[in-house]
Amino acid sequence: MRVTSEFFVSALIRRVFSSGGFAAVERKGAAEAGAIFIRTRGRDGRETLYGPAPQSLFDAETSGDRRFEIRVRNGEGADVEAVIAREAKFDPDLWLVELETDSVEGLLTVDHDPAH
Repeated sequence: MRVTSEFFVSALIRRVFSSGGFAAVERKGAAEAGAIFIRTRGRDGRETLYGPAPQSLFDAETSGDRRFEIRVRNGEGADVEAVIAREAKFDPDLWLVELETDSVEGLLTVDHDPAH
């Protein structure tokens, strides 16, 4: 069983702060099942945006996990804003969380594209 979006975001923020990073909710979505997008900024100002991985990637053993995929990798802030604006047209209940941390490893389950 998957935890609610609100619970996942709350736990993520606590984990980031406990590891010495910073996290903030930029956009609060639907508490129960809003899609979650994670934005990270590098020291160089470039941004990476993680969004929900397609449901077809879930299998029976991991169906309770929230899995993410990279939607923008090391892009400009405007690139991330454009993707979020497009997604919000289809899903106005989405969450956007910004993380300032050295790595999302251990914080998110990311499905890596073998082409990258």
